[in-house]
Amino acid sequence: MSALITTELVALDADLGHDKGSVVRQLAGLVAASGRATGADDLHADAMAREAKAATGLPGGIAIPHCRSAAVTQASLAFARLDPKVDFGAPDGPADLAFLIAAPEHGDADHLTLLTALARALVRPEFVASLRAAGSAEEVVGLVQDVVSPPEAPAPQTTGGATTAAASAPTPAAAPASAAEPAPTGTRSIVAVSACPTGIAHTYMAADKLTAAAKEMGVELHVETQGSSGSTPLDPAVISQAAAVIFAVDVGVKDRERFAGKPLVQSGTKRAMNEPEVMIREALAAADDPNARRVPGAAASGAAAATGTSDRPSTGAEIRRWLLTGVSYMIPFVAAGGLLIALGFLFGGYQIVNVDPATDGAQSYALNWALNNNFLNLPNAEPLEGLNDGFWGYLGALCTVLGQAAFGFLVPALAGYIAYAIADRPGIVPGFVVGAVSLTVGAGFLGGLVGGIIAGFAALWISRWKLPAFARGLQPVVIIPLLATFISSGLMVVVLGQPLAAALEGLGDFLNGLTGAATIVLGIILGLMMCFDLGGPVNKAAYVFATTGLTAAIAGEGGQQQLVIMATVMAAGMVPPLAMALSSTVLRPKLYTAAERDNGKAAWLLGASFISEGAIPFAAVDPLRVIPSMMLGGATTGAIVAGLGLELQAPHGGFFVWFAMSNWALFFLAVLVGAVVGGVTVTLAKSVGGTKRGEPLASDLTADLDGDSGAGTSPARPAVAGPAH
Repeated sequence: MSALITTELVALDADLGHDKGSVVRQLAGLVAASGRATGADDLHADAMAREAKAATGLPGGIAIPHCRSAAVTQASLAFARLDPKVDFGAPDGPADLAFLIAAPEHGDADHLTLLTALARALVRPEFVASLRAAGSAEEVVGLVQDVVSPPEAPAPQTTGGATTAAASAPTPAAAPASAAEPAPTGTRSIVAVSACPTGIAHTYMAADKLTAAAKEMGVELHVETQGSSGSTPLDPAVISQAAAVIFAVDVGVKDRERFAGKPLVQSGTKRAMNEPEVMIREALAAADDPNARRVPGAAASGAAAATGTSDRPSTGAEIRRWLLTGVSYMIPFVAAGGLLIALGFLFGGYQIVNVDPATDGAQSYALNWALNNNFLNLPNAEPLEGLNDGFWGYLGALCTVLGQAAFGFLVPALAGYIAYAIADRPGIVPGFVVGAVSLTVGAGFLGGLVGGIIAGFAALWISRWKLPAFARGLQPVVIIPLLATFISSGLMVVVLGQPLAAALEGLGDFLNGLTGAATIVLGIILGLMMCFDLGGPVNKAAYVFATTGLTAAIAGEGGQQQLVIMATVMAAGMVPPLAMALSSTVLRPKLYTAAERDNGKAAWLLGASFISEGAIPFAAVDPLRVIPSMMLGGATTGAIVAGLGLELQAPHGGFFVWFAMSNWALFFLAVLVGAVVGGVTVTLAKSVGGTKRGEPLASDLTADLDGDSGAGTSPARPAVAGPAH
């Protein structure tokens, strides 16, 4: 393996400009001039894009601008000892030592391990001092090589109550997280996860800063680094015994549900590097605070956690993760598009999506008015029931066209992010394309599901090809998108499209043919699914089924039964938080802890907004009583809505999209009945059987649910929890 740094990549006591952009450009030029990158400009742009996410200046006069870049053909380190110093955003002033860490977009694991070893060494004062004292480029190269390729070191020791894997020895990678011994009985311990967008520098430096601080404070700490050189999950037994968890992350946490119910302290990696002692003290305080923010989700039992292993996930778990990732990223498109279309109906009338005779059948009223009118030239149409022209008509047309455009991304986003979950970034392009192709051939969301999996595996396979050095720069930007797209989309057109389209059409015909008792049975099933796991895979399966049908109905390709299904799913999904709010704040508050009663107050609004996860804090503490009660309430509401044939033209919003309901009064009544049934049932269950007391799960609901909505999930590793509904 070629060296990461050579004398060509070292500049000592150099004036590289007076701002970080100039320094990065000069260092990128050194990398390109040495033949390790296809162009300095592209590398500079990628490094500055990373810099824009978070400053890379560190305390002690160090800067580590870094990035993955398609322009990099060979993993490289460029080093400059700056004169004058340049500000990289460190809290204590400008930097005189700057490392540009340039990694290929799909670098091999060995190089990435060495890069992370350097990053970890930069937290060691003696190494930094040796760089400042170096008298030649050769000496700098030797110092760096000693860090990234050290002589074999003894196994890490556990001292002072802190498990240290790299803070005290310059090993290239941390000791496997799963190998850490659980804390002795009676000893308080903390677990932590560190992760940054590129997974090269901040990930490991944050981990080492926390580890060193814990050692000095006498705290048992186990850190899982989710970075480029691999991630060994923490042993479930270690997680189970931890008093609190620290997330020092700039991206989403992989498999976040492992920490469900733990008191949580969360910040970016920069704070962990600058204030590790403060974060550890906050975590210890959170462990003693029953009202502290907690990781959302149902906590695993101690027995289950203790007997778990760190083996690779099962095939079923992996498939679940792929599908939930796709659904999680798809739902914001559905919510935005559906609500815009609902507003279009409110302002323009329900006929706004119908064909405008003035266009000879070529365009709908919405599209014609949006393209050919404006607020100074308002549309004027023949009087027609269910159609508004003028200002409100034009506003409705705009909302409708924008909403339909957002809806057009539903299946491509589903397929694209399923592929992303399988292959990471290489899967996005072939996944989006195969999703669009599945719409073209009529395969719909079934095509998106199947095509996304095919695209992901095709991209993953091609990304693992060992290509010659001259072709590596083309692999992520040309070879993978071209071949993976051809394979997946070609199969969709030639082999899969027609059978999947036929299956989808048959499903639609079946649903539209349901009447009477069959419709009520479907409503009960959907209600049970929405309340079974409160935002989990079963809940999302029902929601995707409803939203894809809504898309077809709005486009004129599905029947009215699809609108009934959408109403059924939303109404049933509103029941759990409302039922728990009713039980904990009205019927028998004494059955609940103070923290649970506070959660019950918040659950009123969450339920009214169609956020099923508002019931999770209650289900996590007492699942055997809460979940069956919620399912009974959801099934009751589902049966009522489906039996009455209520329709809904918006995919989200709860009571706040009343204008998109065919009969909002009956819809409200159906939800109220289900909430009363669920609330009374759970109250009786807790009263007769006695409450399951324990550590109350008092989450900061607004913060945690915001995290579950996908807004805080980075494409670097998507979280599997989806939007709240």
